[in-house]
Order: sequence, then C-alpha cells, then structure tokens
Amino acid sequence: MPFFTRRRLLTGLGVIGAATGFGILRVMPLNYYDGPVSDHWDGTRFGDAHSVRPKSSAALWRWRWERKPAEWPAHLVNEFADKPPARIDDESWRICHVGHATNLIQTAGLNILTDPIWSERSSPISFAGPKRATDPGVTFDALPKIDIVLVTHNHYDHLDAPTLIRLAQRDNPRVITPLGNDTIIKSYDSTIRTEAYDWGQRADLGNGLATTLVPAQHWSARGFRDRNKALWCTFIIETPAGKIYHVGDTGYGDGFYFKQARAQHGPFRLAILPIGAYEPRWFMRDQHMNPEEAVKAFNDLGVESAIGHHYGTFQLTDEAIDAPLIALDDACKAAEISSDKFRVLRPGQVWEL
Repeated sequence: MPFFTRRRLLTGLGVIGAATGFGILRVMPLNYYDGPVSDHWDGTRFGDAHSVRPKSSAALWRWRWERKPAEWPAHLVNEFADKPPARIDDESWRICHVGHATNLIQTAGLNILTDPIWSERSSPISFAGPKRATDPGVTFDALPKIDIVLVTHNHYDHLDAPTLIRLAQRDNPRVITPLGNDTIIKSYDSTIRTEAYDWGQRADLGNGLATTLVPAQHWSARGFRDRNKALWCTFIIETPAGKIYHVGDTGYGDGFYFKQARAQHGPFRLAILPIGAYEPRWFMRDQHMNPEEAVKAFNDLGVESAIGHHYGTFQLTDEAIDAPLIALDDACKAAEISSDKFRVLRPGQVWEL
C-alpha cells in the first residue's frame, strides 16, 4: 500500500475511533452490563424515545471520504497555564478548563475532574488519530489530589483509559460513570475504583456534594459491535453553593432533555455545555450541538451562567478551530446573552464564582 494511502487510512481510523468509538486493536468485552429490563435498557442495548440511533457504518465511511475539514494549526501555544491550589475549602467554586471536555472543579474541600484526557491523541491507537492542537491547561504533575472523576460516556475523547490509569495509580479517586462503563474501565485496570449508576440515580460525593445522572441525547461505543451496550449521561452536580449541569456530548433535538432537567432538578446556577465538533450537520446534528443550539440549551435550562467546552483541542470534525467561538459569540448576541454569562475558557483559564 502506498505511504500516502496507508497514512490516510490510519488517520481515518483514528478520527473515526475518536468521534464514533471504533476500536481497532484492543479486544473489548462485548457485554458491559447485565441488569433488569427498563424503559431505556432492553436487555441488550440502551436507548429511549428521545435517543438517537448511531449512524450506520456506511455513513461513517461516507463522512470520512467525502469530508473537507478546515485546516487546523499543528500546535498552539497556550495563553494560560494554571497551577491549582490543593483545595478550596469554602463554598466558592474554582473551575479550570483543562481542555476539550476536561474541567477541574474545586469546591467544599473536594477536587472533581470531568472526562479527563491528558493523552496526546484522542484515539484507540497511539500512532494515529486526532492529535492535540493545544496542551492541557494544567500539567498532570500540577494537578492537586483528585477525589472524584466523572466520566460521561465511553467515546475515546471522554473515556481515556491511560489517563484514568495514571489517576488511579497516583490518587485512587472514585470514578463515577453510567452503567456498563465500569466494565470497560476495569478491563484496562481492575484496581480503578469505579461506581456505575443508572439515569435518575444519585451518588453522595461527601462534604455536602452529590451527583445525579440524567439523560443526554447521545450514544456509546468503543467498537462496531458494542453500540449502545454502555449508558451515557449528563451529570447534575449538587454543591453547597448551587447546582452545576455538566454534559460531555449531546445533540439538541427538540430540547426535551434540557427542559426535563430544569423541571425535575432545577434551578441551576451553572451549565457546562459542549459547543464544538458539530460539522457536517447531516452527520453530527443528532449527537453534537452547535453553538446556536448550545444557546437554546442555556435558555431551556434557565441557568444563571454557562461555560462552553469540547472545542479547540482535538480536530474531531470539520469546522475550523475558531469557528465555535465565533458562532457562539454571534448566537449569544442574537439571544441577548452577555459574554460574562456564557463564557468560553481557554485551556488553563480559571473562573472563580
């Protein structure tokens, strides 16, 4: 096979692995969860009336071979570099955007990481696939001791096994995740302290904090044969200073899940919402919001403030690296939402509330 063709194929496999969960080298268990049938578990796969079916294999390859991605810079120098304190012992919030969907939330004496990824690639393979365009805003060695890790679902840019292993070896945190993802995580390292929960279940985190798992419009897979065999979620984080709505990936749909969360769990003080990885819309609409839809979600949630994330780190889809920022600014202006209400933090940038 000519070098260019081989490189294109390997890069394509890596992109598909990161964006859709196509694992090509690791043999994964195919049955992640075994529990009673429910309104979103049929005994084999997860899904409900507001979920979406994953795109077909034909659609994946069509997107890959027809795509015309914008050119991203190979590497950007971070403007910020955070060195977090060991703890925030009072009820205030210190939130640092590390990069992509990774955020460090410090409050009430606990340190919480969301979807941590310090790997150089978002991929099931180490030598191909989307590579970091920006370094983590906090070096791994500069991280304080992590108490809680929240993993929203099993796609490679959210469930990064090498990072979870490093955290387990260093800090032994509790890893809170939806049903079935515990099996995946433990297949990499059986010592990781995983706790798996269903939608609607609540986990006490200690120090007056808790989290409840609620639905998101997404799906799951690590390979072609395990689609929707593990659950995905949004985390509602309860703190003494108010509630945080954190979602790693979601489509907008008709806004049902956002309105439902507001009715059942609101009010929310803060939402952490994805704003990137959304082009082309024919392929990504059902699973990833664009910035205009993120603003609709902001309004549906009735939230006081929001942080945009899931942009500018790995080139998973076709939009330019700065397109989410420009589109979010336009959407906020159209909705008369001020920039201090819906913020976009750069890697290493901190918002203290």
